[in-house]
Amino acid sequence: MNAARQLHDLGQSLWLDNITRGLLTSGTLERYIREFAVTGLTSNPTIFDHAIEKGGFYDDAIRTKALAGTSGEALFFELALEDLTRAADLFRPIHDSTGGVDGWVSLEVSPLLADDTAATIEAAARLHARAQRPNLFIKIPGTRAGIPAIEESIFAGVPVNVTLLFSREQYVAAADAYQRGIERRIAAGRDPAVGCVASIFVSRWDVAVQDKVGDALRNRLGIAIAMVTYKAYRDLLAAPRWRRLADAGARPQRLLWASTGTKDPAAPDVLYVEALAAPDTIDTLPEKTLLAFADHGKVKAAMRPGGGDAEAMLAQFVRAGVDHGALAAELQREGAAAFTKSWRDLLDRIASKIAAPAKAPQT
Repeated sequence: MNAARQLHDLGQSLWLDNITRGLLTSGTLERYIREFAVTGLTSNPTIFDHAIEKGGFYDDAIRTKALAGTSGEALFFELALEDLTRAADLFRPIHDSTGGVDGWVSLEVSPLLADDTAATIEAAARLHARAQRPNLFIKIPGTRAGIPAIEESIFAGVPVNVTLLFSREQYVAAADAYQRGIERRIAAGRDPAVGCVASIFVSRWDVAVQDKVGDALRNRLGIAIAMVTYKAYRDLLAAPRWRRLADAGARPQRLLWASTGTKDPAAPDVLYVEALAAPDTIDTLPEKTLLAFADHGKVKAAMRPGGGDAEAMLAQFVRAGVDHGALAAELQREGAAAFTKSWRDLLDRIASKIAAPAKAPQT
């Protein structure tokens, strides 16, 4: 049994952090489901930008849509929904067999809406309605403007993947928004079973401090942040507030590890996957990391609910001059800016594909 399947048996869901039309048409995604127990996937603007840039899988579709008068964001969302609804259908048996716990795919609202709560709420509802798939999450950032949009979207019955969370405190704010939305649904007599995950970004912490700390602390901050967040997650699930919601039929907002590809070439390529093995969580892996872990990863002891020595590790970073509270806010701002840049690059790439002359058919 490969390590990916062992993680699945431990109780952790493995989702692919990638989507391309080639993955779908080649049968590769189906193979990952079968061989590596992949039970969902995520997407973001950067992933789609790279997918459209490489190869010609989207060229004809872009040109056809452009000739029909579609362009810009509208054209992109048509492409994305075509891919993601197809992927959602592949994962639908898993979604059904797990009672909606697993088998999800994710689509992000436009990053240009990051500071606009009302527009985010409207876009989330519209995109989910267009998809017509019960196992499609709409990704909303856990920013100041995003938190009320998360609550309102959950209340409206839109499943949400809360993205761009970097700390325990940001996670708790997202979890509170989810619970408020569910409490409002219960008070209104609505079904409380609305899917939600909270995505904690891990490796970017270590990139941010790699030139600020010594070798003894290298590549250890992201894992420490994840561990204290996991403790908060377990504490929340044991709290009376959540137990009341669960008794009414609500689903837990599952904790998801994002950005788990190793950025440091001197570190093991499966560093974060091995360290973040934890039941009742999700790890969304870049394709390269998934293949590496299935090949030579090791499933070690599961993460301890109490957080282990994470607090002591964070104290070492504080003594080294790292203000992780301020850094979490900075990383969230930088993450939102990076997605905005990727979004603009994506739209520019689509425009360039439209402008490029059509290739002559091969004879």
